[in-house]
Amino acid sequence: MFKLFGKKKPAAPEDRLAFCRDKRDWAGLARACYELGVSAMERGEPNRAQLWLHRADTIYSAKDEVYEAVGEKLADDCSARIGQLEEAHILYNNLPSQVEEKAESLGDAKVRLWGLLSLSRLAVLGKRLAALPGCEALGDLGWAADTVLESFRAPLGDAEFQRLEVLSSALYELGDSPAFWGAGSEIAVEGGAPFQVFDLNGMMGVHLETEAYLSGHLEMVSAVGQGETPPEPETGIITGALLPDYYVRTGAGQLEEIPQIKAELARIWSDYEFVRSGPSWEAVAERVAGYKTLDILA
Repeated sequence: MFKLFGKKKPAAPEDRLAFCRDKRDWAGLARACYELGVSAMERGEPNRAQLWLHRADTIYSAKDEVYEAVGEKLADDCSARIGQLEEAHILYNNLPSQVEEKAESLGDAKVRLWGLLSLSRLAVLGKRLAALPGCEALGDLGWAADTVLESFRAPLGDAEFQRLEVLSSALYELGDSPAFWGAGSEIAVEGGAPFQVFDLNGMMGVHLETEAYLSGHLEMVSAVGQGETPPEPETGIITGALLPDYYVRTGAGQLEEIPQIKAELARIWSDYEFVRSGPSWEAVAERVAGYKTLDILA
């Protein structure tokens, strides 16, 4: 039996998660996640397979030395399995497709506003997660929502532009940090299981979708300022406040039956109708302000 510091490594992958985190054995952590994903896939549990295989991919993709230690064979099989899961009719896949379809009926500005509303709902969670070591950037999500909203109505100042750039970069770098995937850091949730920062990994990753939204907005601001055609808006942030990984990890069966998932789905489609109606800036600002006080885990 393999030992680290005189202590036996648990045989079961679910028992190895905490062990590998404690020993900073990132390759072992990736393998444990991969094995949990394979087992779930073989049991016909696509949500859990999605959760664990994507976690394995995030870990071994973060650092070259971890990828090399895990090995190309495992990484290739993990990627192939993730590709197979993309065909599954599950919320992870169905909702982004539905959002993209609806977004085609909106102009670019309305799609960006739709994304802004979802970003606003991450403010409270982001502020709480920012107390975790290495996750400080998440505390600026509320400020980012306010700044993006103001930039629709007035030119974005140099200081604000640069601060958004810094935040965007920090969110991108967060996904490569053990603070995100290796520390097991978590916050308490009233009436529920603790929320781990790694629970942001769901869908394409809340941190990455937020980064894509913010960097895309900055590209739009720059393009407009130079009289150029702006890039198409990103839609991934629109599903960012759903947080399916948290509910799957903590034992949810049918995601669509979780009260918080139902509530967030209702907000997503309500926001679609709202922006489609051509609301006033005052109405948008009011909705953003309300969302910034919302605990989406409650």
